[in-house]
Amino acid sequence: MTETLPGRAVDSERFRQALAVHASGVVVITAQSGGVPVGLTATSFSSVSLEPPLVSFYVGQTSTTWPWLRQADHFAVNVLASDQADLASRFARKGVDRFAAPTAWRPGHLGVPLLSGVSAHLICVPHSTVDIGDHVLVVGLVVETTLNGGRPLLYHQGRFGRFAPHP
Repeated sequence: MTETLPGRAVDSERFRQALAVHASGVVVITAQSGGVPVGLTATSFSSVSLEPPLVSFYVGQTSTTWPWLRQADHFAVNVLASDQADLASRFARKGVDRFAAPTAWRPGHLGVPLLSGVSAHLICVPHSTVDIGDHVLVVGLVVETTLNGGRPLLYHQGRFGRFAPHP
């Protein structure tokens, strides 16, 4: 549903600049689709609900990975560790084999590709999707987690960085 609000929408470049001041965690969403591992980087990941345990992320409508992810029975949210900026960049690029070396990964017991060295894995069953603007909101039901610890990789002002706790 689209609602018309009074006034005009802000210019897209100005909108990007405003959003860039918000630091966000970085995840890589992975799945097995058609016998092939697929994945993409997302900074829009968040928790949705504790009961049931739901998480979400957004993916662009024009993503070439989304049609493959959409077909998967399960997907993994790989919460990247602070030293994995190169991995985040690799999964954000187009036209590369994201799972080729130096990417270290293994198939999970549900067949979902799990990236090595991450802070956590959340294995999800697709719950729902909603087309919103030029993106798709993807909600997953978490059916399994693995916690590895470590500090998260963050994205802020167009760059990757690390979390430093306040003294």
